[in-house]
Amino acid sequence: MAARVDAKPAASVQGTPLLATATLPVFTRGIYSTKRITLETSSPSSPPPPKPLIIVTPAEKGTFNVILFLHGTSLSNKSYSKIFDHIASHGFIVVAPQLYTSIPPPSATNELNSAAEVTEWLPQGLQQNLPENTEANVSLVAVMGHSRGGQTAFALSLRYGFGAVIGLDPVAGTSKTTGLDPSILSFDSFDFSIPVTVIGTGLGGVARCITACAPEGANHEEFFNRCKNSSRAHFVATDYGHMDILDDNPSDVKSWALSKYFCKNGNESRDPMRRCVSGIVVAFLKDFFDGDAEDFRQILKDPSFAPIKLDSVEYIDASSMLTTTHVKV
Repeated sequence: MAARVDAKPAASVQGTPLLATATLPVFTRGIYSTKRITLETSSPSSPPPPKPLIIVTPAEKGTFNVILFLHGTSLSNKSYSKIFDHIASHGFIVVAPQLYTSIPPPSATNELNSAAEVTEWLPQGLQQNLPENTEANVSLVAVMGHSRGGQTAFALSLRYGFGAVIGLDPVAGTSKTTGLDPSILSFDSFDFSIPVTVIGTGLGGVARCITACAPEGANHEEFFNRCKNSSRAHFVATDYGHMDILDDNPSDVKSWALSKYFCKNGNESRDPMRRCVSGIVVAFLKDFFDGDAEDFRQILKDPSFAPIKLDSVEYIDASSMLTTTHVKV
């Protein structure tokens, strides 16, 4: 898997946020119909996947870039079906392994090793399981993770040549010293220069049970601040919580309970949050993978185009080290 080494963002966008009167296409469903494929480790494909996984792909003919998605703490990969469908409808193949199902979860190191096995399966195993005339571009793969899966995504990017990394309210544990051994937040700077987008939540640091699900000191800000060699964007969904990117009612009972009762949730519908997250992901990858920067630059220039309130939108262009910051009130 080759990293994109020639990705150059456009110059930083600067301006005053306006009141958007219309949304951008990335925040609505795309032009492709989608197909969901479920594979077990007993699959007759050769080689079979090392972990059970879901593939959500455009059903039409074409060549599409790939996103490896890593689920949150003890959550089912089925709990993200709305986000997967939205992203795939814009021309991406989403591969979502079920790395584990246990509560408590396995060690973060074991989780990372499981994700590595799936990463190494992709070049040989993915294509044969796709619809006819649908081709996966496995030379340019993004890795994306939610919650503890976000930590795993960043750690995996230190091992493999991904084209981009995306963290959805990533968390490294209850503090900087927990999680992986050594802790990923023990690094002052991550040793990669691939483009990065981090989407945090305003309520992730608010405790509902014993502790917050994305506590300060181990949350999205810490990951973003360590991507010092990358062109990087940071968004905060002010009024939403750590689990608000999941489906409304996850079919898996354990995921449903974790989603509803374990973390502080927002008071509004989850649909705008899911569309916002999906749209930012699509716009970001269209920019850095396809060279189509229009939507991503528009979101950075005027965050009010998003379907939810975004605070403290920040973008740093690694090629010029210019910073654009919008604080929306």
